[in-house]
This record gives sequence, C-alpha cells and structure tokens, in this order.
Amino acid sequence: MVDTNNKITFEKRVYTVEDIMKMLGIGKNTAYELVKSGAFHFVKVGGHFRIPKKAFDEWLEGVGGDF
Repeated sequence: MVDTNNKITFEKRVYTVEDIMKMLGIGKNTAYELVKSGAFHFVKVGGHFRIPKKAFDEWLEGVGGDF
C-alpha cells in the first residue's frame, strides 16, 4: 500500500495488548486477562503478546458484546 507521500505503508497483521485495550476501551488488567483467557490465539514474541488480527477480529465478531 502506498500513501499520499509515496511511502510504503503496511496494514497491521498483529495487535498488541495495548491495541486491544484501545479498541475495546478496557483497562490493562482486563486486556491481559482477556488475552490469557484463551478467547483467541496469541503468540509471545520476546515476552510480549502478539494477537493475530484475523483471530481477534473473528473473536470480536462472534462475541456479541459479551466479554
């Protein structure tokens, strides 16, 4: 993807816990609990959680507002 300044940009393929916090409007502890609950797939990279966008989006679509 190329932006208006002819710079190559990339669509996010993974989210961080901080991304999840912002998107859902929840606190840090709740976000970590959600990730660790096994609600969706995640990987740890260098001690940091990374949540595949596809896994999170599929979970979010199926949640029905119940988290």
